Amino acid sequence: MNTVILKAADLDGCLTAQDKEHIREMDENFDQAKELFAILDGQAFSDRLEKSQKELIQLYNVMGDRLREIIQEEPRIKVYPFDMPSESHGEASRLIAKLRDVRTQRSEFIYYIQRAYELLFKLAFTSPKATKKNYLLTKTPVDVPLRNYAVHKIPDVDNLIENTVMCVMLRGALLPSMIMSKEIQEYSSRGYLTPFALFRIRRDETKKEMDMEYILDLDRSFFALDELNGKDLIFADPMNATGGSLVTIIKFLEDKKIRPASIKFFNVIAALKGSLRIIRAIPNAAVYTLWMDPCLNDLAYIMPGLGDAGDRINNRDSEDHSRNIIQLIADYGSNISDLYRWQVRQIEKTVLG
Repeated sequence: MNTVILKAADLDGCLTAQDKEHIREMDENFDQAKELFAILDGQAFSDRLEKSQKELIQLYNVMGDRLREIIQEEPRIKVYPFDMPSESHGEASRLIAKLRDVRTQRSEFIYYIQRAYELLFKLAFTSPKATKKNYLLTKTPVDVPLRNYAVHKIPDVDNLIENTVMCVMLRGALLPSMIMSKEIQEYSSRGYLTPFALFRIRRDETKKEMDMEYILDLDRSFFALDELNGKDLIFADPMNATGGSLVTIIKFLEDKKIRPASIKFFNVIAALKGSLRIIRAIPNAAVYTLWMDPCLNDLAYIMPGLGDAGDRINNRDSEDHSRNIIQLIADYGSNISDLYRWQVRQIEKTVLG
């Protein structure tokens, strides 16, 4: 098998002493939260339950304030509630709450993922301070007594988005990447359609976070190196736990003498550790996330997290049948395939030649 492997030790070597202290601090705070989880999940009397709920709310407020202080020191990490106007905080918070909820079914989960990436696009590309506008001239269905046209103003972001390539880290990243590509197409005054590069990468789930390995399978990846050089590379993965998958891909590209103009990583939820690893390991990378969670557990899962986002979007593969990218798109069904029809065609062109 033609593979590239990166180890956790290589990632941690990029972290500064202050980074490690911030991570340790968040781990300690979350250990206190876990003690309260045990009470909330048990059969405590109502007065003890109410007290624990108040303590947990206070502890999360402390962790949130501390995360904001840490992230404010890092201009290449953008967190939606920390960077957008305060009136937008509630929207992001409610969205994350629905995505986390164990009762949220697959169709709802996909709907909230779509909404999340609309907000993330706004965070990265349509700053409230941007004043320059583009105009869209739209032909409407009204044709009596003559064809009607409408004019709409949109932010002028053509120069920010029309050099981009969408880089997909299969599997859970497939639909988010299609959503982000669609947002770029809709905000481009010329309807720019991103090329796609598809990377088959996975974590070795038999290992713990401290000795995790990230395996890039080049035989099952689809990309053209010359189409990535000098481009603005966009990665959209719902979860950024350790940062290992992204760093593995970028280090592989660097070894092949590929020099992207920029790298943007879009996540619904990111862990502090994974975000810090990325900006330390990749000098021209920026992380955009809807929500920052404080820590990872020993298995490299984000805490409190939202479960396996890939399984919640795609459903889980059976042990004896791992779907390829075309099968994943087919399983999304006609509603999603029709909505992202131009993106589907680009992916099929990339995979099938």
